[in-house]
Amino acid sequence: MKLLLVGATGLVGRHVLTLALADPRVKAVVALTRRALTAHPKLCNPQVDFDRLPQDADWWQADAVICALGTTMRTAGSEEAFRRVDGDYPLAVARLARAHGTPTYVLNSAIGADASSRFFYNRVKGELEQALTSQGFESLTFVRPGVIGGHRDEFRLGERMMAMGLTLAGPLLPKSWRLNPAPQIASALLETAVRPKPGGHVVTSDRMI
Repeated sequence: MKLLLVGATGLVGRHVLTLALADPRVKAVVALTRRALTAHPKLCNPQVDFDRLPQDADWWQADAVICALGTTMRTAGSEEAFRRVDGDYPLAVARLARAHGTPTYVLNSAIGADASSRFFYNRVKGELEQALTSQGFESLTFVRPGVIGGHRDEFRLGERMMAMGLTLAGPLLPKSWRLNPAPQIASALLETAVRPKPGGHVVTSDRMI
């Protein structure tokens, strides 16, 4: 299969890229990034401006999209900028991929995603999920991790402290509250893309421990 990946430089996206390049079921990976990735025989790496995505590139036509784009309010600097990265960009990719015939879309979303949530983060994630359901994909899956475990390039104090707490308390917590390691999330994203099922689906956090 040919896989279109966005968010390949992030914590989860890096693991998706590594898994996909090593997977014999995946013949090619198109990873859209702002900066160049390390070359690989199976990798096509267009550098793009997500505010000005090319409309007619032939690589939009793929067997599946995995979207692992995401940021934080601190990094984004404002609610508007956060919504652009976590909402507008994934939706723009979905629209272009679907317009070129790509049948499957898999989103790394978040536990608590809800378009009517009073929490801005959860509301943006929920609004994106809602918008994606109207794009006409043959298979659409929302992977909803909780706190993500793994080493990030950027330091996130609150997330680091919560991850440490969940690691220590993990055996005592309900499965849905436990830490989700980035490789587990990446595996769930890739498996869903490689073996898509018709219709809409949700992968919950308790399946990624």
